[in-house]
Parts: sequence; C-alpha cells; structure tokens
Amino acid sequence: MTATDPWHRALADLVSRSHRLPPDELPAAVGAVLRPLGVAATVYLVDAEQRDLRPLPDAGRPTPRVLPIDTSLAGRAFTEVRVRPGQGPPPRLWVPIVNGTDRLGLLEVFPPPGTDLADEALRDGCRLVSGLLGHLVTSKSGYGDVLHRARRSRPMGVSAELLWQLLPPLTFATPQAAISALLEPCYEVGGDAFDYAVDGGIVALAILDGVGHGLPAVLTTSVALAALRAARRAGADLAGLVRAVDTAIAGQWRDARFATAVLAEFDTASGLLRYVNAGHPPPVLLRRGRAVRVLTGGRRLPLGLSDAGVEVAQVRLEPGDRLLLHTDGITEARDPAGVMFGLPRLVDLAERHIGSGLPAGETLRRLSHAVTEHQGGTHQDDATLMLVEWSADAAANTEP
Repeated sequence: MTATDPWHRALADLVSRSHRLPPDELPAAVGAVLRPLGVAATVYLVDAEQRDLRPLPDAGRPTPRVLPIDTSLAGRAFTEVRVRPGQGPPPRLWVPIVNGTDRLGLLEVFPPPGTDLADEALRDGCRLVSGLLGHLVTSKSGYGDVLHRARRSRPMGVSAELLWQLLPPLTFATPQAAISALLEPCYEVGGDAFDYAVDGGIVALAILDGVGHGLPAVLTTSVALAALRAARRAGADLAGLVRAVDTAIAGQWRDARFATAVLAEFDTASGLLRYVNAGHPPPVLLRRGRAVRVLTGGRRLPLGLSDAGVEVAQVRLEPGDRLLLHTDGITEARDPAGVMFGLPRLVDLAERHIGSGLPAGETLRRLSHAVTEHQGGTHQDDATLMLVEWSADAAANTEP
C-alpha cells in the first residue's frame, strides 16, 4: 500500500479528524473518509453481555437492527475474529473491530457495486480502517457516554458502573501468550474482579472475589485492586502484594471484611508459574486440550484477614499449556432444581471449546453463557473466568 493508495488516504484522513472528534460523531467521520472510495459502512459494538452486536447511531441514516452473535453471519465474523462476506443485496464485508486483540465489534462495509469481495486490497484496506477504529472507540469512550450507551441493553447498576471502570480490557495478547477474562452478571456485579499486567515477558495475574454482594463488596474489591496495583508498580514480589492488600483492607474496615484471590506471576520465557491462593477456588491446568491437574498449592487465608504466612507455590508449564481461573460463582451456580454447575462440567466444556481452536475470548464467552443458561438466564452470584494461553498460535488466533 503506497502513500497514494485511496485506503491510505482514508486512513490518514481519519487520523486527522480524530484529534478533535467527539465520540458521538465517530460513525459520521468513518462515513466521510470512506465516501471518496464509494464505500459506505456501519459500526457495530458488542454489548456488555456479549450476546448481540449493536449499531452505533449515525445522524441522517436509519439505525440498523441489532444482530445476535450466535445466529448470524456477522456473529461468526466476530467469534472467529475474521473478515467474512455477508449476504446481499447489497454485497458487504464484516470486518472485526479490535483494540489490539480485545474484540469490540464489527465494521459492516458496503463496497461499490461490482467489487470483488475477495480482493485482498479491499480487505487490507478495511482491516486498516477497522484497526484504527478499534483504537478510537477505546480512546474516545472516556470523553462521552454514547459509546457506553450503545453497548448496553439496559441501565447499569452503581456497583457495576464502578467496577467496570477499574478492569483492564477483556483480552490481551503478546507473541507468546494470550490472556482473556469475562465477568457476569455485567449489569449488577458484586465483588468479583480480575487484573493482569505484562512487563518484560512476565505476566502478572489476579482474580478476586470480595465478600458480600453489591456496592459494599465492590468497594472491598476496589481497594484490593488499587493496593495490588500500587504494590506491583512499586516492585513488590508476590508475598509483598499479599501483605499490601491485607494492610489496605484491614486499614479501611473493622468488620472482618476480606477478598479471596489467586495472585500469580508467569514467566513466558521459562514457563515458571508462581502463585498464592488466598482462600480461592484453585486454578485448572490444561495440557494438549485436556485438564491435567488442579493447582492446590500456595494456600493461605483470604486477603484482609490476619495470616502471617505467605507460601508461594510454583509449577513449570509446558508450551501450549492453558491456565483456567474462576470464582466460586461459576462452579456453585445452580439450576432451578438446585443442581450445581460444578467443576467437572466446567472442565468438560473448557476442553471441548479449547479443542475447537476458538480464540481465548470466544472460549470464555461460551463458557460464561453456559453458566448463565444453567441458571435459567439469571445469576445468584458473580461468575468470573480468566484464561491464560501460553501458545504463539493461540496468541495469533486473537488477531484479525
């Protein structure tokens, strides 16, 4: 692609417009830069519950219908993170919108009549524009409410509004590994949370569950997250992270408030995983698509409770291994008859989905929805999943 290529000019035009672009004018800006190419487009964003693709309103154009992920061609492009042709007329392409490797939605592209949808120049140009669009959706979300509103099927509770502002993107990948997480119920969360950071080939991981429900639980978890990050960014080791969170929670409340957690560090060069389990369900290690062991080491009392000992366990992973972390809202989820979802069911579904070659984020989306369906569409408790894949192929699978 050269400097005179029309797609290159469209990309440069979108960059130029982006500096003073209000969030609600993003669809109009995309339309304006594509118009000289004879191309029209619609922006869809995935909703908070990861069930539907919702169109962004574009002034002067009819708003298209919401598209279900599980039963549409558009949804297939989203789940596979792959450009796919759509049914006409008119002919169209569905192009994934990602921020890095975090799936945000789709760009529906209508090229000029007679265009070959398999043309690589067309597809490369669409990927360029959708790639920039993913970064713009992420960066512009902090300056207005329209992008948040577009991703919601109903109002969000106060506790959920607070917690979602603290969480990292749902998916991130490096050349060596992919990390993905998902939290339900997304509109009325309690004390569940997750965190990760990647620096110098070391992946820091955390999954937490604050005691209680609603805003009090979220406040506990928020303090735990802040203390964890402050200590980690100051260079603390795993034992230091545990003590920092203990001190922060105990220093704020006198009512025996606590959070269960798994805190871990994974070295993507050596495969060494070091971890502490503070009263939390143990992670599951999967190798060659099968669960091979539950990591039961590194036990101590939940964070915030007095426990002088910090035992750091370690295990050596093999290339291709996957680590599945979860909160008790997953395995203890009950159907209307009172039957728990259970660890065996979770492991069985994880093995089946991982064996199908799905991206990490899609594996968790399907696991999370299976838990929701087991409960008849409602949640009695927060249910959080986190998947770490030590695989260059799995990492590449998250990219369009």
